Amino acid sequence: MLSVVVSEPHQIAVREMPLPEPAAGEVRVRVRYAGICGSDLHIFHGQNPFVVYPRIIGHEFVGRIEKLGAGVDPARLGERVTVDPVIACGHCYACRVGRHNVCNQLRVLGVHRDGGFSQFVCAPAANAYRIPDSLGDDAASIIEPFAVAANVTHRTGVLAEDTALIYGAGPVGLNVLQVLKKVYGIRAFITDFLDERLALARQCGAGEDEVINTRREPLAQALAARGLQGGPTLIFDAVCHPSILEEAVRLAAPAARIGILGFSATPSAIPQQELTKKELSLHASRLNCAMFPTVLDWIGRGLVEPGRIITHTLDFRDVGDALTLAEKHPQESCKVLLDFGQDG
Repeated sequence: MLSVVVSEPHQIAVREMPLPEPAAGEVRVRVRYAGICGSDLHIFHGQNPFVVYPRIIGHEFVGRIEKLGAGVDPARLGERVTVDPVIACGHCYACRVGRHNVCNQLRVLGVHRDGGFSQFVCAPAANAYRIPDSLGDDAASIIEPFAVAANVTHRTGVLAEDTALIYGAGPVGLNVLQVLKKVYGIRAFITDFLDERLALARQCGAGEDEVINTRREPLAQALAARGLQGGPTLIFDAVCHPSILEEAVRLAAPAARIGILGFSATPSAIPQQELTKKELSLHASRLNCAMFPTVLDWIGRGLVEPGRIITHTLDFRDVGDALTLAEKHPQESCKVLLDFGQDG
């Protein structure tokens, strides 16, 4: 089979790899589409502390089950599935309290073990979720990023009285926006430097007065001009830069919650007084914790449209061009998919 392999930082190639065999309780999936995520770029650049090279990357993918390991229901053969990349031990403290996405022995497809940028990939059968016939393969590849949005909004909670602020109109920010607008129906502002990304935000449900280009408008003044007094009660950092948290704490309303998705090792300078005087809550969110069924339910009820953020699809053999497009041309691209060219 052909796979996209990062052999070491800054070295990526399509290589012939051995066909994997599913272990007991696993399935082998024939991949159709896979999405490029910022974390894939981090692995390529050697900025992910958890990865061991060489690695077949990719954790956002969809395909069809074409082989079963021992103990898997034979009826599952041929299913179209999306795969949750989070694999946990099931026994540690985090797993026992229902937080298996931060398991002590966490294994993530595309990071700790080989992932979905490949013609074939093996995964636990329990992680493979059947997708409805009404959902196209390309849109189904966005279920994992939507599960990330579902996780962070679950962590913070969303109240009918909330007014939200989302930093960053990239794939995660736009998915969070759809969740807030279309699932919860609250007012949600979203920021970016790029008008092209803010145009996508409008397509994902943002009102004309809810998009803010912070290159042209200072954020605090922009929020005040739009009638938000006292600050947002719910804030999501989808830019993942340490300086964002510092500003978010200052802008937040009393009793606000802040969702943090970043993985930077650089400290954020946050005065303790700002946290305590407003009794703010910080909610870190990593990956997703069994959110695939929730997202599939939202899709089934027509609440969210995962395909909205897809801008480009390239053949997987052109992965170098695809990575460059995703990283270097944000005005043109949002979510870039790799096409593995296998019908069904």
